[in-house]
Amino acid sequence: IQFLFRRLLAIIPVLFVVSLVVFLILRITPGDPALVLAGDNATPEQINELRTAMGLNQSLVTQYFIWIGNALSGDLGYSFFLRSPVLGLMTERIAPTLSIALGTTVVSVLFALPLGVLAAWGMGGKLDRALSAFSVAGFSVPVFVIAYVLIYVFSIQLDWLPVQGYEPLWGRNGFQPWEWASRLILPWVSLGVIYAALVARVTRASVSEALTEDYIRTARAKGLKESAVLIRHALANAAVPIVTVIGIGVALLIGGVVVTE
Repeated sequence: IQFLFRRLLAIIPVLFVVSLVVFLILRITPGDPALVLAGDNATPEQINELRTAMGLNQSLVTQYFIWIGNALSGDLGYSFFLRSPVLGLMTERIAPTLSIALGTTVVSVLFALPLGVLAAWGMGGKLDRALSAFSVAGFSVPVFVIAYVLIYVFSIQLDWLPVQGYEPLWGRNGFQPWEWASRLILPWVSLGVIYAALVARVTRASVSEALTEDYIRTARAKGLKESAVLIRHALANAAVPIVTVIGIGVALLIGGVVVTE
């Protein structure tokens, strides 16, 4: 408990430094937000009124402490561009963002884990070489290219899936899993290719290393089935780096996949 408490305390200065850096980057970036929002035809008086309303006429130190104080109290500010509170805008986008990020994780992990385990079991074989080719392709081909190909095939040519839009899992007609999933399958697959390539490579490396350990030979000597050896012993003992990569991937997906419309 003391170790966990110390680790939590260590997060506080890190968060402070990150918030300070982000604030300074936004404030020091060239350009006047008030001038951009006011438009080319705005008068100097209108620009000054807008800068006062946005708090831009105060010192950077005062702006920072006002910003961090409001953030800690749950007030994330007001979007002058969209004319709406930031917290409300984020709330509207939480459901589709989490749907894409978590769905991508589930789909890619369900595909990558068996592929990585089987590639490690048959190292040097056809499946292992296929995994290497898939990993190279997954890391090399941009996501938008994969998305365009999937849209062309499954939406335009076959007319199986919609191109865009989002429907909540619980909509006007009640529970509608297909309406929800049909609009997310293409994003799941597009984003999942890169993520699955990474998880499969890490799984293959970790499991192949575990298969060389003494406890694997002991398990096989006891007469256990090869599936039990792979899952209960090799995969279980190689899970730490795999879970770490999956956790980092979830954080990156949630932070990087933000649905705007």
